[in-house]
Amino acid sequence: MTLDKILEEIKKAETIVISAHESPDGDALGSCMAMKLILEQMGKKPTVIIPEYSRLFKFLPKIEEVKKDSEVEIYDLAISLDCANLSRLVGKEYFEKAKRTIVIDHHGSNNMYGDLNYVNPASPSCCEILAVIIEYFGINITKDIGTCIMTGIITDTGGFRHKSTNAETFEFAAELLRKGVDISGIYKKTLRTNTTANFLLTKKVMDRMEVLEDGKVTYTYITLEDEKEVKAEPGDHEGLVEIGRDIEGVEVSIFVRQTEENTYKISLRSGEYVNVSDVCLMFGGGGHPRAAGATIQGTLEEVKERILKEVEKAL
Repeated sequence: MTLDKILEEIKKAETIVISAHESPDGDALGSCMAMKLILEQMGKKPTVIIPEYSRLFKFLPKIEEVKKDSEVEIYDLAISLDCANLSRLVGKEYFEKAKRTIVIDHHGSNNMYGDLNYVNPASPSCCEILAVIIEYFGINITKDIGTCIMTGIITDTGGFRHKSTNAETFEFAAELLRKGVDISGIYKKTLRTNTTANFLLTKKVMDRMEVLEDGKVTYTYITLEDEKEVKAEPGDHEGLVEIGRDIEGVEVSIFVRQTEENTYKISLRSGEYVNVSDVCLMFGGGGHPRAAGATIQGTLEEVKERILKEVEKAL
């Protein structure tokens, strides 16, 4: 089995590096920190590489040990978590040079870029996959590990709101609650707490929001100048794409964020039937059927026109 091979590679490795996708969300960060704690319980000393992350996640155990880069050039083993393709992986140079590589993910668009790949698109979060792996490995789920796993589960299910949430999700949550994990506290910190910059960006997003296609599509954006004006930090744009989807009758919410001149990150969310992962694949991106993203080059007007054209086809 793949999990047996993964366990074998972990046991053999002297040096291990862990990383996730760029602009890491709660599932990416929770997965990385949970994996770090799991490996430490196995007697390893892994390095987690994540250059930037939202300050809302500073409550995660040992996150202060996360590094922006590493002095080690070639690791025995590199583990990618919650990342569908190599192009989106932070610290991908360490992954590419590593002697062996492992990919653990839940994106249906994952292109199996590791030596060993454990991918389950049916899982609502990468952290839920880790919960299964922990049980298989016979690892003791401590409160700290449980806090990391619960962070990923809560954020990627939208607080158990998304349709990907399944019976096992609640079973894991119940077990972690018994371990002493503060589920309500994690929910508040990750989903109900806004930074000042996020609040100010929310106002801009709502002011600019257009309702299109007979109320089925919303479109909005922020620019580099907007983020500079509100003194935004990494992660302050998180959740803005959800605003449009929460409007009655909206099937697709489109949020565009400028990342550099003539470069824009698009984030899409859908309600019932549009597969936004397929839409984003048209631009070299991907994700989940109801949540996906991509990066597009061009002016803001060109990006808007291109993404709306593809969304209209999918409606």
